[in-house]
Amino acid sequence: MRIRVRLFAMQRQQLGVRELPMDIAEGSTVADAWAALAALHPVLAPAGPTLRFARNAVYADPGDVLVDGDELALIPPVAGGSASPMGPGAYRRIELQEEPFADALLAELRRSVASQADGAVVLFLGQTRATPGSPAPGQEAEAARHAGRAVQALDYEAFEPMALAVLEQVADEIEARFGVTRVAILHRIGEVPLGEASVVIAVASGHRGDGFDACRYAIEELKARAPIWKSERFTDGSVWIGTPARTAPDAAG
Repeated sequence: MRIRVRLFAMQRQQLGVRELPMDIAEGSTVADAWAALAALHPVLAPAGPTLRFARNAVYADPGDVLVDGDELALIPPVAGGSASPMGPGAYRRIELQEEPFADALLAELRRSVASQADGAVVLFLGQTRATPGSPAPGQEAEAARHAGRAVQALDYEAFEPMALAVLEQVADEIEARFGVTRVAILHRIGEVPLGEASVVIAVASGHRGDGFDACRYAIEELKARAPIWKSERFTDGSVWIGTPARTAPDAAG
């Protein structure tokens, strides 16, 4: 049978393609497909312990059985839109965009996320800084080459349908855990220069404690689970940043 393999970030760079067809035996599992792929392309093999997998845009276990026509995505360490139908009084906005976040957008979120029943609005912006982060597994040597240098910009890449779905799940979890139903999560893709925001999270709640908790949960889960990858760009190279993806919510979050 034939499946389609999708590649992102480091693995995309290594093979020079975003996807490729692959013939595997009937009844093969995700782990079987990975083993066969690593055998065909040994350059991929060292990443095995830190990869996660998605079958048809949903996180999958290595033992899950594949069927003909499946899409198997390799999810390397992650960087640390649509409006959804919600119940009465709720608001949700989940988006990925290439354009910078203008001040007018922040003012719009301030107006649209909050309702007259809300006593707190919490707005978080994550922006590009000059100091480098922790390199993804396999990127240590390249990071050492740029030690002491300033980051020039960030480049973001996303598995867009799955990233949006994960952010929707995070918003569902915020409602279930904190009772907060008015949430916006927007993330940049593409180039984000120094000082520009790459992510904006806005939540509104009746009380400030729930708002702070919901906003913190949103950014921590986004960084841990959403298939969004970040590369730090230097004057003469780049380094992928991140840790192996977590495939489920933080039970203690």
